[in-house]
Amino acid sequence: MANLILLLQEYGVLIVFGIVLVEQIGLPIPAFPILIVAGAMSVDGDTHWPAVLGVAMVACLISDYFWFRAGRYYGKRILKLLCKISLSPDYCVSQTEDNFNRWGPKALIVAKFIPGFNTIAPPLAGAMGTRTGVFVGFSVLGGLVWSGAGIAIGAFFHTSVDQVLDILSTMGTTALIVLGVLLALFVAFKYVERKRFRQSVEVERITIEDFKKLLEQGKQPVLIDARSVTAQMLDPAVPGALLFNGGDPATGISGLDKGSHIIVYCSCPNDVTAAHVAKTLIGQGYHRARPLHGGLEAWNAAFRAPTETLGEDSRASA
Repeated sequence: MANLILLLQEYGVLIVFGIVLVEQIGLPIPAFPILIVAGAMSVDGDTHWPAVLGVAMVACLISDYFWFRAGRYYGKRILKLLCKISLSPDYCVSQTEDNFNRWGPKALIVAKFIPGFNTIAPPLAGAMGTRTGVFVGFSVLGGLVWSGAGIAIGAFFHTSVDQVLDILSTMGTTALIVLGVLLALFVAFKYVERKRFRQSVEVERITIEDFKKLLEQGKQPVLIDARSVTAQMLDPAVPGALLFNGGDPATGISGLDKGSHIIVYCSCPNDVTAAHVAKTLIGQGYHRARPLHGGLEAWNAAFRAPTETLGEDSRASA
């Protein structure tokens, strides 16, 4: 730990830049505590807070712009990829879509304070067609608020931070072990949280092949689009599907027979939103409600014309 403090004193700006950049890219490495330490050290002249603030903002902008361009070119696919590798439960994309739809690009100002949101918001802004100039402006402002808050907290509580650093420096290798254990416990907690969430939405899925068999048998299953409003703006719904939009799913189907075949789809990893809605419907007596395995992507691959899909890809990369 003493070596870490020496490195911060000698190469503080570079270390802050590297850690902030890696954390903003999406790796589970906490960067905010580094900003607090750098802010505390700036009071004693060991670091220069304007330089720390500047490199932290540059690191944030580099990461944000990278994900923004990825969202512009790859659209919904990059959001699904981020949610798959995230330690947060799989509903993170839907929550971020709802928040972004409510606040627009202004959400970037506070996005870095919200776990999960800080990584998903930039590519979502790109996928939603936010103008580059608008995005850069709000991204810079968000980086300024987030970085400045960490540095200011460290400067204000510099006495307490210095005491903690002194204790850690005397602990030597033990301090590194303690910090490593705490990080491992954090990762384990997030993993358990994600696993428990998946178990809470365990329900039998229906495949595209089974869906086609229902159609061949002359049965017309009711389709429910369980995606967020923003996701429905990015990709058109299946023709004739009832739009859930976060409301009471029973409202649109209250007149249906309890034995009706109901298929719920979404565009989220592991079909978790559709599974949650289907499980709610089953609890209300619609025992044939099932989430569609593969969601909207599977339906598009099976039924949507290739030219139509190519047109959507072109719009996403425009």
